[in-house]
Amino acid sequence: MKGIASWVTRYDHSLIQLVNCHWKCRWLDWLMPRITHLGGPTATIGFLLVWYLFMPEEFKTWAVEGVIALAGSHLIVRVLKMLMPRIRPYLRLEHLHTFPNPLTDYSFPSGHTTAAFSVAITFILHSTAFMAILLPYAIIVGFSRMYLALHYPTDVLIGTCLGSAFAAGSVYLFQVI
Repeated sequence: MKGIASWVTRYDHSLIQLVNCHWKCRWLDWLMPRITHLGGPTATIGFLLVWYLFMPEEFKTWAVEGVIALAGSHLIVRVLKMLMPRIRPYLRLEHLHTFPNPLTDYSFPSGHTTAAFSVAITFILHSTAFMAILLPYAIIVGFSRMYLALHYPTDVLIGTCLGSAFAAGSVYLFQVI
């Protein structure tokens, strides 16, 4: 078990260094702090609220399912952050580049990635036409969290799984009811 944990730690450290240091450029330094907020509460809840308010009646349940996926997944994110207090990469690894106003709470799992995937997958499960826009959006939000040295790759991976699982569960629940 220690071997697996050691391998995951090495993998996390080397990949975060690759994304944060080796791919660093002026254009991404400008773009990533802006993209990352698309996985935040203002963007995700705002999108779902606008969808609910302005879409025809038959599409409003998608927003409700998205809210349920978002709320349920974030409850688990909060619990995991308390149970597994993992220090953020930029606080642990000295050589990483930081950006203005970095977060100081725990990193595991990535809440922004969880939120992006919970909303994206909810809509993709209803219409694959959304895949071309929403899947890249969610992936880029996850990438931005690593680029900004706020999350390790495993934080993003688990956030992806949580958001996707809660989206699938929410959509399934509404199909059964």
